[in-house]
Amino acid sequence: MPETPPEKSLSRRDRLLLAFCRLGPAGLSPKAPGTAGSLTAILLAPFCFLPLPLPWKIFLLLLLFILGGLACGKAEKILGQKDPGELVIDELLGQWLSLLPYVRLPPEELLLALALFRFFDIVKPWPVKASENWLPGGFGVMLDDALAGLYALLLLYFYKSL
Repeated sequence: MPETPPEKSLSRRDRLLLAFCRLGPAGLSPKAPGTAGSLTAILLAPFCFLPLPLPWKIFLLLLLFILGGLACGKAEKILGQKDPGELVIDELLGQWLSLLPYVRLPPEELLLALALFRFFDIVKPWPVKASENWLPGGFGVMLDDALAGLYALLLLYFYKSL
C-alpha cells in the first residue's frame, strides 16, 4: 500500500479536498470508515436533505455526484491509491439516495435505510461491483455507491408499502 503523504506537506486546497472527501473526520475512523460515513449521512439527513423539495434533492445528488467524482479522482492521486477507504463522500451520496422520496422518517426507518445501504455497499451485488469500472477515476467511486443506494431505496420503499 502506498504511503499517505503527511498532511502538513499538502497544500491547503488539497487538505480541504481531502476533508470534503472524508466528510470531515468520518473517513478517518480507524474501524469501518464507510460505516462512519454512512452514519454521518444518516445523522445529517433530517436537517440537510429530507426537508428539501424533491427537485432540490435531485439537484443536490447530481451536484454531489459531480463534485464527489472530481474530488475523489484528485484525492486518489494525492493518496496514491485507487478508492481508498477514507474517501466516504460516496457514502453520503448513496445513503441520501436511499432516502430520496421521503420528507421524514422515524429513527427505526433511518436505521433500516442505513443497514440496507451498508449491506448493498459491502456485498456489491450486480451491477454494483461491475459499475466501479464503468466510469473513470472518482466517478467510478461514486457510481457504485449510487447503485447501492438505489437498491436500498427500492427495499426501503417495498418495506414501507407493506
